[in-house]
Amino acid sequence: MPDYKRHGARYRARRRAVDILFEAETRDVDPVEIVEDRAELSRNPQNSVAPVADYTRQIISGAAEQLDDLDDAIERYLVDDWELFRLPAVDRQILRVCAWEIMYNEDVDAPISIKEGVEMAAEYSGASASPYINVVLDGIAQRGAPESPFGDDAESAVGAEGTEGTEEAGVGEQEVTSADDAQRAVTAVVAGAAVPPESRSAVAEKLEN
Repeated sequence: MPDYKRHGARYRARRRAVDILFEAETRDVDPVEIVEDRAELSRNPQNSVAPVADYTRQIISGAAEQLDDLDDAIERYLVDDWELFRLPAVDRQILRVCAWEIMYNEDVDAPISIKEGVEMAAEYSGASASPYINVVLDGIAQRGAPESPFGDDAESAVGAEGTEGTEEAGVGEQEVTSADDAQRAVTAVVAGAAVPPESRSAVAEKLEN
């Protein structure tokens, strides 16, 4: 099992953003309000509330503002009969956080966002969620998303070295070669079917590295 405490500040910021988005959806409140509430509580040491990192604030603010576009992009790479709100709530927040990075944060390379999303899925949901989260995020990165500032050009989304970077992050092209492959992979996971051996190997390798 990977030691998630060894991850850097941005991973921890993403993880807290997932927690806040999850809480906001569960309580049906504005996630930006939760951030402000946590920030206020953190000013008093007796509350034992950690300060909210600037990058967590950036993710939450961006995800709240672009929520409809993020959800449209995510649903674009789910199978036709599988809706975003039928996914486990924590997986939904991981997808939103990483999709926001891919679509709206040019400072973070798409393969890194995909890798971090897969690792958060393994931490929260175990290996079962990692394959389809990989598929959806890779689809957004490679083929673009509705209203994405990167358009539908794969090179614009990932960069000229996107393929090499993706392989280094543990998200190789062999896992998803077409929209049909993506839909079959997602169908297998959400239906509880066995993940193909090559997919299991890829996920295991990612989690070990």
